[in-house]
Amino acid sequence: MLKTVVCVSGGGTNLQAILDAVEDGSITNVKIEAVISNNAGAKALQRAENNGIPGILMAPKDYPDRESFNVAFTEEMCRLAPDLIVLAGFLVKIPEEMVRRFDGRIINIHPSLIPSFCGVGYYGLKVHEKVLERGVKVTGATVHFVNEGMDEGPIIAQKAVTVEEGDTPESLQHRVMEQAEWVLLPQAIDAIANGRISVQDGKVRCVRRMEEA
Repeated sequence: MLKTVVCVSGGGTNLQAILDAVEDGSITNVKIEAVISNNAGAKALQRAENNGIPGILMAPKDYPDRESFNVAFTEEMCRLAPDLIVLAGFLVKIPEEMVRRFDGRIINIHPSLIPSFCGVGYYGLKVHEKVLERGVKVTGATVHFVNEGMDEGPIIAQKAVTVEEGDTPESLQHRVMEQAEWVLLPQAIDAIANGRISVQDGKVRCVRRMEEA
């Protein structure tokens, strides 16, 4: 069983998609060991409690400085010793030491087709606002391994979503979540858990394409 820790900052809809996929068998060989949030009011923590999963609050503001938080966060993750760390809408930069210690074992879901609309400042609703401002016709979501950069790690999978006439940032955000994020992330976790995808020397190695699983 792949011991997995999910990190979330907000409502946890991607977390719920993971939990539902584990429940219905779309994800196999995975056990969610804990949910970590930097936000005491995050609905994700309630979702964790509802499913009997330990919820852990770790907020940078509760530490004297960012370095202290980074050390504590990394130590807590080492204590949990997960096989996989899933960033499912986690708005905290992962400490470089944690990236090194869990190299090839951290994945992230980003609400755009990387390399478009990603990097510093592109998160949550801001991504969809920028998509609409730019006037692009197709957006989507990306699952990627995490490295020391911001949204720069090797891409695992992407799924396109059409931008529709009259879209608002909110309507586009929901469609990207429903059509892409909630589909891609469970697929990626299942593929990793069952040895179909890994990262080696900074490149994704696919034994079998996810859609063929």
